[in-house]
Amino acid sequence: MRHQKVINHLGRTSSHRKSMISNMAVSLILHKRITTTTAKAKALKTFVEPLITKSKEDSTHSRRVVFGYLKDKTAVAELFRDISPKIADRPGGYTRLLKTGNRIGDNAEMCILELVDFNEAMKGGGEAVKTKTTRRRRAAKKGTTETGAKKEEKTTSAKAKTSTKAKEAPKKAAEDKALETKGEK
Repeated sequence: MRHQKVINHLGRTSSHRKSMISNMAVSLILHKRITTTTAKAKALKTFVEPLITKSKEDSTHSRRVVFGYLKDKTAVAELFRDISPKIADRPGGYTRLLKTGNRIGDNAEMCILELVDFNEAMKGGGEAVKTKTTRRRRAAKKGTTETGAKKEEKTTSAKAKTSTKAKEAPKKAAEDKALETKGEK
């Protein structure tokens, strides 16, 4: 019976598996997303999420514990400096698996493993949503494509331009008269 045998050995020796998972965790921390097989991603998820939880408390002890697993100074610094403030209020689930299909060569199931708080497109703060337009042969009328906010901005900027011109006109006229009188004398 295989009760409580939860670790996936991934067809590697213990030392090879530990170093591979550690290297993948460093890549995930530095690049915020990696592409790998689903089996490796699931094994990595169970490895890296406790480390991210440990990074919430920024102490010398927790830094040393995390460094013992990762063995990379830059990754530890990145984890404690950039990642932990963003995930401070999240109670868990720091990574996301996005399945991408099967690999061409050996038909292995592939996926993208990414840190949840660092994907701007999934949060909705990435690209601005484009307004729906229809394709027409003729050019669109001037007022149809602009939103109300843009119209207001244009009208207020046009009013500002005319008011500054109106204020400058008497000054310019006075300057012109002064120049003319100097030229005649």
